[in-house]
Amino acid sequence: MKRFLLFIFAFCWVVAAYAHKPSDSYLALSIAGDKVVGQWDIALRDLDFAIGLDANGDGQITWGEVRAKHGEIAAYAMARLQLSSDGKECPTQLTQHLIDDHTDGAYAVLRFQAQCSTVLHTLKARYNLFFDIDPQHKGLLRLEYQGVSAAGVFTPENANQQFTLQQPNHLTQFLAYGTEGVWHIWKGYDHILFLLALLLPAVAVRREKQWEGIAAFKPAFYSVLKVVTAFTVAHSVTLTLATLGIISLPSRLVESTIAASVVIAALNNVFPLFRDRWIMAFIFGLIHGFGFASVLSELGLPKEALALALVGFNLGVEAGQLVIVSLFLPLAFSLRQTKFYRIAILLTGSIIIAILAGIWFAERAFDFKILPF
Repeated sequence: MKRFLLFIFAFCWVVAAYAHKPSDSYLALSIAGDKVVGQWDIALRDLDFAIGLDANGDGQITWGEVRAKHGEIAAYAMARLQLSSDGKECPTQLTQHLIDDHTDGAYAVLRFQAQCSTVLHTLKARYNLFFDIDPQHKGLLRLEYQGVSAAGVFTPENANQQFTLQQPNHLTQFLAYGTEGVWHIWKGYDHILFLLALLLPAVAVRREKQWEGIAAFKPAFYSVLKVVTAFTVAHSVTLTLATLGIISLPSRLVESTIAASVVIAALNNVFPLFRDRWIMAFIFGLIHGFGFASVLSELGLPKEALALALVGFNLGVEAGQLVIVSLFLPLAFSLRQTKFYRIAILLTGSIIIAILAGIWFAERAFDFKILPF
């Protein structure tokens, strides 16, 4: 039990260390001749973390506080984006400050223009926003040229990108969004805990109100396969529908329901109500798909580019999920006969997951914050 509690403490510490993770910006560039017209949406919470926007420290960022920092916001952001062509920099000039609401909060909107020395055939972008303070930050790019759209993802490892305007590299786009899908599932704590809550009983069977380790690996494997397949099919359906704009649900409803699904899945391990966990995985997987879709939906890509991003992102999510399952199943099976697994991990772990998810549900449903993650 002591080892388990130490593990939980360490896990929570690591999660808290990445508390500032929700840090994506949205950069749109439209190219015509020798000019680049851009719009850059940056989360106010991230700017507050970097340069301080909440002047009175009341936890609320007002328009007045943002307006007072316009100069500092512009200087901070534009110094971290350099555009160039044929080895020559394209100087940028900010044209407008706005505020917009995204599904995850308010964003500063910076509109700007860049003037290059010649007609652009290639564009090189160097992106360094927040990388020095948040290595998890990503810049999601939409590039438009003569009716053709390209997409890219800036990360600390991929801060410099070059685009050939006549022939956008579809393979690069596909791989970029595949990587984004992997990281999205790995850093989506609610998705991971939902999946783990469903998988924990896979190596055990309940007899006389107690969990016992399962006898063979094959039934455990098929139990995991059914759960993962149901979850994958369900979230793939709604991810596609939501990203293509066919179905839309309010963000607060989606995020609150995702948290509730984690509570139900975890408590089901303590007070079993659903015998077939794959059914629960499918039903709630439909809601999780809307959560997965939020990143791609925010980009507003045309459908021809969006389809490529959608396929890459979804395959990335599945790859990230497969890694989690591949690590979990052999370890859980090896520990299944021990009291440590049945009591400390399966039961106590499920209760801890339910408590965390219950707090998430309250935060998301009633719009307040207690946990740092």
